[in-house]
Amino acid sequence: MTAVVLIATLFGLLLIGAPIAFSLGVSSLVALVTTGDLPLSIIPQRLFTSTDSFVLLAVPFFVLAGELMQNGGISRRLVNFAGNLLGWISGGLALVSIASSAFFAAISGSSAATTAAIGSIMYPEMLKRHYKPDFAAAVQAVGGTLGVIIPPSIPLIIYGVITGTSVGDLFLAGIVPGILGALAYMAVAWNISRKQGHQLEARGSFTQTWQSFLDAFWGLLMPVIILGGIYGGVFTPTEAAVVAVVYATLVGALIYKELNFKNFYQIFVKAGLTSAMIMLLIAAASVFTWIMTINSIPQVIGHTVLSLTENKIVLLLLVNLVFLVVGMFLDTVAIMLLLTPIFFPIATQLGMDPVHFGIMAVFNLAVGQMTPPFGVCLFVSSGITRVRVEKLFRSVLPFLLAALLLILLVTYVPALSLRF
Repeated sequence: MTAVVLIATLFGLLLIGAPIAFSLGVSSLVALVTTGDLPLSIIPQRLFTSTDSFVLLAVPFFVLAGELMQNGGISRRLVNFAGNLLGWISGGLALVSIASSAFFAAISGSSAATTAAIGSIMYPEMLKRHYKPDFAAAVQAVGGTLGVIIPPSIPLIIYGVITGTSVGDLFLAGIVPGILGALAYMAVAWNISRKQGHQLEARGSFTQTWQSFLDAFWGLLMPVIILGGIYGGVFTPTEAAVVAVVYATLVGALIYKELNFKNFYQIFVKAGLTSAMIMLLIAAASVFTWIMTINSIPQVIGHTVLSLTENKIVLLLLVNLVFLVVGMFLDTVAIMLLLTPIFFPIATQLGMDPVHFGIMAVFNLAVGQMTPPFGVCLFVSSGITRVRVEKLFRSVLPFLLAALLLILLVTYVPALSLRF
């Protein structure tokens, strides 16, 4: 009975457009009130304990680091360097957008931030070069999805917290799939641009390319310091997030001189709001998943899925399908919090490495960010470019096909995301 009330209330609230965090919290409250077996004081206790985590401190700091990069001139210089490297190829600006998104993703950890930072710079430039608005907008949305795959990734941090998997190992495992994703999307963009006959840009001289590299050097050095420090055992992922904030602040204020007290206020407000949204979602989802767990809902779903077939290949296809479909409707963080407790035990029964399963799940969620009706990267790109979501999605479809093929590759070739 509790399970029915819990799930029915959740979907009812989502259907009327209630925010996800409030839907999770209210449905948990209704389930507890209906059963009357447990005191309501459990809710504030679970809300607090779920966010009382050292590892989760990395989330607000990486969000803040992304905002500092965007406003401190780092992202613009990365775009300029990528332009000198790739701008001369057919569809060069589209390739530059995706490559710049990959660079930015290696620092921000957020898809929405990556789409907003790179899209606000690259979309106007692509229009000046006569790219179709819907294609130009689609490139920004697709490039932004790399923000949750290429480390540091906020969903990977959350997955590590839920499952007890090493966040450092997850970050390392995300590098190759993230690079493959960027290359695949660039190949699709190049093919479309070639067919549409987009003009070639003038090839930058060696001097121009070298100068743009020097300008972007401090931004390019940032992921090396962050990821190198984590894998070298110098600091933890949480400490790395703090290092990223300090580094971005010093570079933006002292080297590029584009950060000042005025935009510091705006940066901290925006980062605070984004962080609060994520942490509220984590807290509300923890209550929801706790109620599911004590009512054995994950076990029932797991046994149901396993009873359908014993074939590992088919089971992994089913798990991918669930993540893909749910990813079309819910936020990435919410899905990670809701589905991981259900499918992680199934993955371990199938003999999957926890790191491999985490990368597979996050890749699915990244694809969900470019699909309607609730793809966050679609909405951010639409907001920046003023291209309607339905028109934007039509241009995303070729990239979506490439993404689905990549999911199969990541799922059935564990070596891509595991160290030898």
